[in-house]
Amino acid sequence: MYEYKFVTTTLGGFFTDAEHRETIEEHASKGWRLVQVLPLKHNGHGKPTEYEIIFERPVEGE
Repeated sequence: MYEYKFVTTTLGGFFTDAEHRETIEEHASKGWRLVQVLPLKHNGHGKPTEYEIIFERPVEGE
């Protein structure tokens, strides 16, 4: 059995830096495995602006 974690992040913008790599590395160092990245919000041109990163790891003791 697995437990899942859902983390919202951005790929940056005109005035902001991307945070997705740091988010993935932080969770990977704690035993989480990247499952999927889903776009959540889009700008007026259809470009995704916010993402949900889905992680999983085995439930301990099972």
